[in-house]
Amino acid sequence: MQTETAPPGPPAAVSPAPTFPPLPRLCAIEEIPSAFPHARLTPLAIRALVFRADDRRNSRGDLLPGNGLGRTGAIVRIGRKVLIDLDRFAAWLESHRG
Repeated sequence: MQTETAPPGPPAAVSPAPTFPPLPRLCAIEEIPSAFPHARLTPLAIRALVFRADDRRNSRGDLLPGNGLGRTGAIVRIGRKVLIDLDRFAAWLESHRG
């Protein structure tokens, strides 16, 4: 039985490793005030921002507009845990600067 070998020459080109987008920097609500001390936000205030992130209806059926935080994708929910993407939250804060 005869086996064929590859002729000597340059080594085969190795394909580069796939590149993935960087992972988001996520924080729990309790950690946000230390990440943004200049904003002077409390965990309670951040929970209120998350609650009012999207449009919602009141008990009479009137549409209450949200604050836009939900559209940015800054809120990540995993089960009951609510995490905040720091980069997207920072961009949202900058857009609401007075």
